[in-house]
Amino acid sequence: MNGHFEAQEQQDQRLDQELTWSWGHRPRSALDRAEAMAPPPSPPLAASTPVLHGEFGSYPARGPRFALTLTPQALHVQRLRPKPEARPRGGLVLLAEVSGCCTLRSRSASDSAAYFRIYTYPRGRRGGRRRATRTFRADGAATYEGNRAEAQRWATALTCLLRGLPLPGDGEITAQLLPRPPRLLLLINPFGGRGLAWQWCKNYVLPMISEAGLSFNLIQTERQNHARELVQGLSLREWDAIVTVSGDGLLYEVLNGLLERPDWEEAVKMPVGILPCGSGNALAGAVNQLGGFEPALGIDLLLNCSLLLCRGGGRPLDLMSVTLASGSRCFSFLSVAWGFVSDVDIQSERFRALGSARFTLGTVLGLATLHTYCGRLSYLPATVEPASPTPAHGLPRAKSELTLVPAPVPPMAHSPLHRSVSDLPLPLPQPALASPGSPEPLPILALNGGGPELAADWGGAGDVPLSPDPLLPSPPGSPKAALLSPITEGSPEMPASSGLLPPTLDGDPVAISTGGPPDHLLPPLGTPLPPGWVTLEGDFVLMLAISPSHLGADLVAAPHARFDDGLVHLCWVRSGISRATLLRLFLAMERGSHFSLGCPQLGYAAARAFRLEPLTPRGVLTVDGEQVEYGPLQAQMHPGLGTLITGPPGCPGRNP
Repeated sequence: MNGHFEAQEQQDQRLDQELTWSWGHRPRSALDRAEAMAPPPSPPLAASTPVLHGEFGSYPARGPRFALTLTPQALHVQRLRPKPEARPRGGLVLLAEVSGCCTLRSRSASDSAAYFRIYTYPRGRRGGRRRATRTFRADGAATYEGNRAEAQRWATALTCLLRGLPLPGDGEITAQLLPRPPRLLLLINPFGGRGLAWQWCKNYVLPMISEAGLSFNLIQTERQNHARELVQGLSLREWDAIVTVSGDGLLYEVLNGLLERPDWEEAVKMPVGILPCGSGNALAGAVNQLGGFEPALGIDLLLNCSLLLCRGGGRPLDLMSVTLASGSRCFSFLSVAWGFVSDVDIQSERFRALGSARFTLGTVLGLATLHTYCGRLSYLPATVEPASPTPAHGLPRAKSELTLVPAPVPPMAHSPLHRSVSDLPLPLPQPALASPGSPEPLPILALNGGGPELAADWGGAGDVPLSPDPLLPSPPGSPKAALLSPITEGSPEMPASSGLLPPTLDGDPVAISTGGPPDHLLPPLGTPLPPGWVTLEGDFVLMLAISPSHLGADLVAAPHARFDDGLVHLCWVRSGISRATLLRLFLAMERGSHFSLGCPQLGYAAARAFRLEPLTPRGVLTVDGEQVEYGPLQAQMHPGLGTLITGPPGCPGRNP
């Protein structure tokens, strides 16, 4: 009997892991698990296999008629009347550029047609993305109910393709295939990105995830370590993911906060995402590359990562535990740096108002005052060589419903951001879909500066506006009262005394990591290393230990690295390199080609653990861009400890 229970527990754990790949499928109840035990999905469709084909009108009704063909990679649009196009213009809508879709109905009682809308973000001639909508009129049936069923069939099929959900091989496509809308906790640092983080979030992020049908709450962090404290007191079962809207620093706080919880083993499995609105966006650059997009910066990078977030799904994220000289430990998802890289990172803080340009200026100043550092680097070599780069995987996106009519803006005398734990729920955009377990819709917040972009979705003067037509109606008896805040300072998951870090005498929290897995590969600092380690000693210009591929949004430090390769990639530059050669290395790093320059001072090794012992009395050490105490440190990679939202697995390669 015990063997049966153990086998069932292993199966449940496997389901838990598998079900994190698609939005809305994290099992929370017996019903969720029962759905997860359904028969395995049919084999994935080929990229060019037609999923649906049909004829649609346009909105407004006096426009042309189209033949639509939906495949796993694109929506093909061909004009039929008034004159067929030999070479359709704008006739290919890549799912890689779609954020979501919705169904709509006319506000005219005499209109029996239903409407199917998709939200897209195609690249313009100059490379930047721009929001666009395509609205099609389903009018093949005599009744509204028949047309509505057809519009919803298309919206459901497109949503399943975007989110990586299986479609029935020969069954009927109905809205019941869609899970409930996932709940996201968005944490934003309003001072990120030269203070533009909130403006970018309001103008780009919130509209897009609303189009994707995602439910969310937003909290503004007010100080350093605020996010770290907050996630320690979260009731995690209320959320499907935690997403930071900032640079790399805010995600560093979130991951370390999760690992400081008493239930860290379960908490660290919470999927995390990053939307780049800071000056340092290294992880977002790696996510962007994995998603199959071209290198991007600024708003383009933000839109690319937001498109991936809308699709949900992710992959294991390696985390590196770093033990400092004092014995304290922290966890890194990005890098440990010493020498030139850490000097530039910290010394450029005074230029933070310049955004990402601060690193360019910091690099120039660092080259002018180039230092060398004496030290000892020891590492445990990887038993398996790092995999060579595989073709990057391409994109597609999500689903949603957004009203065509701009809603009146509720009067507000203060910022609409939630400033503290007790402010939830917030006045944020209403979720597009309603399903069992989703939160009560909240008052609509005007987006894009009051709605001119939404107004442009209308047919024009004299055209009857459209209204949302939800795919999943609210079930009978669903609660209409406002839900309790899903964040509580006295969460039952935490000790009754406090859910936050112990305060110091001056009231600031102490950032001490007490959780996380043991470092079984590392002896205590100061003791001899076991056999099999390699030691390098001498004068270095820099030493970098990096986990993902990117050191910055446009710096590919470890081209072969993957989020889940279980390796720490060590790069170092010995003394004797000229300033001009060092500059060439960093310029080549923008393309990830620096290892092909044949620089004799540049070294590389793939490792499972390492120890760094600075012998120069003064210097700067950083972990994920945050300065830490100077002195000996050591670190070990913990493969797949976290989960990072990167888009569904098995999504197609780079955009065709």
